[in-house]
Amino acid sequence: MKREIIQTKDGSTTIYLPDWEESYHSKHGAVQEAYYVFINNGFSLFKEKPIAVLEIGFGTGLNAFITCLEAEKSRHNVSYVGVEAYPVTLDEARKMNYAIEISPRSVSVYEQLHQTDWEIPINITENFTLTKRKQFFEEINDKEAFDLIYFDAFGFKVQPELWSEDIFSRMYLALKPNGVLVTYACRTSIKNAMLAVGFSIEKLPGAPGKREMLRAVKGP
Repeated sequence: MKREIIQTKDGSTTIYLPDWEESYHSKHGAVQEAYYVFINNGFSLFKEKPIAVLEIGFGTGLNAFITCLEAEKSRHNVSYVGVEAYPVTLDEARKMNYAIEISPRSVSVYEQLHQTDWEIPINITENFTLTKRKQFFEEINDKEAFDLIYFDAFGFKVQPELWSEDIFSRMYLALKPNGVLVTYACRTSIKNAMLAVGFSIEKLPGAPGKREMLRAVKGP
């Protein structure tokens, strides 16, 4: 499928799929949405202990990169698993301007996220360990392994099967008790799928350009 590099409204880049009319990140601002949804409304809730994060849709590595930066800033140990069935190329990753926009001294860290081997844990920094898994979401079978899930799949309009009860059941099982899932989406069918598998859900104001987002919590 054809992929193009485009600039979003906050100046940061993303990958656009013209055949689907879909982009990897919000056209209203890739970096600002990533921080708002996944850091401000997810990662920031966990400050007292090491944290295990599962990302659904590793993609450009933006969410992993900003989480790595936050881990180093707070000296918070993070074990991060990024799942991706169709990885971007290293050349595509190098065309992303995230490191320049966010932390120019960390260009090598961003590139390392994409250069590391798949399927094995790699210490990217003192406080951040990354495992990339080349895997379809419906193959995830982890049990109570994660404190936090970044659910960053392509949108419902192009891949509704990724927002199904089956997928959210897998997410629920993968979370530890009191674990949290955050996503940029807030469609009624998505909320219903989350509720059906046992999540408690909370609607939150969305990132710039979007009205609402969802945060889901697994009970104790």
